[in-house]
Amino acid sequence: MEQKNIAEGSFKEIYIEHGFSILKVQNESSEIQRFSKKIDRSYLQFHFCTKGGAKFVFNQGNYALDLPAEQSLLLYNTQIDLPLNCELQPNSWMLSLVMSIQKFHSLFSLQAEYIPFLSEDFKDKKYYTQELITPPIAVVLSQLMNYNLHPNITDLYLKGKVYELIALYFNRVDNTAAEQCPFLVDEENVKRIRRAKEIILERMAEPPTLQALSDEIGLSLKKLKQGFKQIYGDTVYSFLFDHKMEMARKMLETNQYNVNEVGLKVGYSTSSHFIAAFKKKYGTTPKKYLMAQSQ
Repeated sequence: MEQKNIAEGSFKEIYIEHGFSILKVQNESSEIQRFSKKIDRSYLQFHFCTKGGAKFVFNQGNYALDLPAEQSLLLYNTQIDLPLNCELQPNSWMLSLVMSIQKFHSLFSLQAEYIPFLSEDFKDKKYYTQELITPPIAVVLSQLMNYNLHPNITDLYLKGKVYELIALYFNRVDNTAAEQCPFLVDEENVKRIRRAKEIILERMAEPPTLQALSDEIGLSLKKLKQGFKQIYGDTVYSFLFDHKMEMARKMLETNQYNVNEVGLKVGYSTSSHFIAAFKKKYGTTPKKYLMAQSQ
């Protein structure tokens, strides 16, 4: 493990196993902080910005890529080295995984066609992708950034959480299949489905019924269900449930609201219903979750 303290922040590298490590970077200052690390072409890079924002600088400053809060970035290029040169914005947190391609292949050897850049088409190409951090991934990232464990079990805990993070990252809809779906070729249909998502998030405390939602966006109930699943990988109400629980988790962590207030803000008329929903999602009650975070 390597740890460097920078002004009002820190850079920590945690070795998981051969060819696999975590980078935890926190900038608590009011100024941009820069850090770098040599990473050659035999490694994959997964970057998760959980707070603030980051910028990745390539090719001696000739190219830059922004990574806003709550987004992830996957970098893979077998043609050139991609050393890590990052500018972390004030009050920002980022967690990165650096894994050798050999190690990664060993994890997904039986699912090579499922992972786009493991297929023969991408064997000698670059692959960059930027995604929103899903609620389940956000929880694991929070657990990796904040933990207080006995030294004897810390390594085991971190290894388990990192593997969970990788599994959740690739637990997504097959984008190729989605692109080939005739329904999604119609750009107007896609716009309507995206509007449906906006509507349920805007009115999450009192969401419309599926029939009312389909009427409002001008799609049949069947097409709403099929299209939403294709684009977002989940049913309408399951997607909404995950969003509500993620919002609730973030509100609790601010320590500005009590459990009942959080429940009301995300649409639960009683604290008991909210507690039951939170426990269903995260396996613990809101109160116990907060206690674990503050340890």
